[in-house]
Amino acid sequence: MHWEVVQKNMVYFLLGSYPHGPLGGLGLSVLLALGGIFLAFWIGILFGLMRLSKRWYVRFPSIIYIEIIRGTPLLLLIFWFYFLVPVIFKKPMPEIRTTLIAFSVFTGAYVAEIVRAGIQSIPKGQMEAARGTGLNYRQAMAYVIMPQALRNMIPSFVNQFVSLTKDTSLAYIIGVQELTRTATQVNNRTMNAPAEIFFTIAVIYFIICFGLTQTSRYLEKRLSYKTSGRMRQRDIVELKDNSEAS
Repeated sequence: MHWEVVQKNMVYFLLGSYPHGPLGGLGLSVLLALGGIFLAFWIGILFGLMRLSKRWYVRFPSIIYIEIIRGTPLLLLIFWFYFLVPVIFKKPMPEIRTTLIAFSVFTGAYVAEIVRAGIQSIPKGQMEAARGTGLNYRQAMAYVIMPQALRNMIPSFVNQFVSLTKDTSLAYIIGVQELTRTATQVNNRTMNAPAEIFFTIAVIYFIICFGLTQTSRYLEKRLSYKTSGRMRQRDIVELKDNSEAS
C-alpha cells in the first residue's frame, strides 16, 4: 500500500495548484457546482413558469427545451458546447466556461420540472383566493404561490445540487482541473498507487454528497413539521370558532 502518495498530494486534490497557480481539485468542483446550480435555478424558474403558461407559443419552447435536454447525456452536451460553439461563433471558449454553461443548461431542465411540480402541488384554491383579493395573475404567482412552492422545492433543489456535484467529474474529459482530473494527474505521475488515489477521491465525493443529502433530509423534515404545525394551529382556531358559534 502506498498511502503516502495520497498524503503528499492531499492539498493538490483539494485546491489544485492554488495559491501558486489556478484553483483546481475539490475547490473548483464545488465552485462549478455552485455556479451551475445558481444559474440553473433562474433558468428553471423561467422555463418552469413558461411550461405552465396557457399560451401555446410560450409553453411550446419550454417543452422543447426540457424534453431535448433531459433526453441528452450531460457528457454529450459538454462536447456540443466545447466543439460546436467555437465553430458557430468563430471564437474558442475556455474549458471552465464551457462546463459551467453545460451544467447550467442541463440542470436547468431538471429544475424547470421541479418548479412545475412545486407550483402544481399548491392547491388551486390558493390562486383563487389570491385573485379574489384583487391581485392579478402575476402578483398572485409572485406573492402567494411562488413563496409556498419554493419552500416545497428546497429538498429537491438540494438533491439536484448533489447530483450536479457528482456530475462535475465529467469536466475532466475536456481538461478542466477538477477533482477527478487532479487524481488522474497524480496517478499518471506516480503510477504506483491507483487504488489508494481513487479510493480517496471516492471518499471525498461521498463526504460532500452525504453531507448535502443529510441537509436535504433535515430540511424536508423541518418543512413538513412546520406545515403540520400550521395545520394543527388552523384546526384549533377552527374548533374555537365553531365552539363560540355554537
